[in-house]
Amino acid sequence: MMTRASLDDLAAFVAVTRTQSFTRAAAALGTSTSNLSHTIRRLETHLGCRLLQRNSRSVSPTEAGGTLLETLGPALESIDAALDALELGRDRVSGTLRITATRQTYDAVIRPVLPAFTAAHPDATVEVLIDYAYRDIVADRFDAGIRLGEKLEQDMIALKVGPDLRMAVVATPDYLKRSSPITHPSDLTRHRCINYRLVAAGTIYAWEFERGGQALDVRVSGPLTFNEPALMLEAALDGLGVGYLLDKEVAPYVENGRLIRLLADWTPPFPGFHLYYSSRRQMRPVLAAFIEAVRGRSRARRPV
Repeated sequence: MMTRASLDDLAAFVAVTRTQSFTRAAAALGTSTSNLSHTIRRLETHLGCRLLQRNSRSVSPTEAGGTLLETLGPALESIDAALDALELGRDRVSGTLRITATRQTYDAVIRPVLPAFTAAHPDATVEVLIDYAYRDIVADRFDAGIRLGEKLEQDMIALKVGPDLRMAVVATPDYLKRSSPITHPSDLTRHRCINYRLVAAGTIYAWEFERGGQALDVRVSGPLTFNEPALMLEAALDGLGVGYLLDKEVAPYVENGRLIRLLADWTPPFPGFHLYYSSRRQMRPVLAAFIEAVRGRSRARRPV
């Protein structure tokens, strides 16, 4: 007979195979990588066979692991569906809501609604994982994700939860005094720019521009690279180079003169933050309540 502990071990195995990473699976399960490795070793010892093939870059199931996964994946989805059905029958919003978000989307969308949401639903728990890669919320067992414009899978439902946004090219007055003019995106290749690394893709982000139907991707260089926009802003404010950030984040510093905005006619608006969730599952009450809280705030902020 399957015990609760062994069921958790099997769920951990599925998480590792679907994410192809102990690190990502551990984050999704709310545990450490070392604990997850111990769990998989315990399961392999219990079953008497090796389930995963590990190398320095990826994790994949062995033949035995693949056979187990074919049966185990649908079975665990059925268990999740049954638990969701039980929860759907309740009037009271409860349970844990797991959301993946960037720090920007957390500050803009999640944080403002948390006081009212947690007060209205004391039996609910909100768990937020800050991450900058696009997450497969089904495989990683999230209820929803919030990102900037993303190419979502066909079985995802996306709701716009914020206004259109714009990017802004900025630098300090002192930096611009000692540098050549920036009147066209191509001028940036001659400047010290603050780069942004796309960790999941393993690449440096190319700055995107558009004007009059002409689109340009400019790959810049400079002394600094970050994967956190807040650090990029700090570096720009310190005069260490030219930054490329959301205009809403740099607006206060442009207003007080600490930063100067450049190439504004090359940075048109684009769709802002979206909340996405799977269409394959019934919506849990805790997710429905959270979406209503976000929509309510959006309606309150909308101009009359």
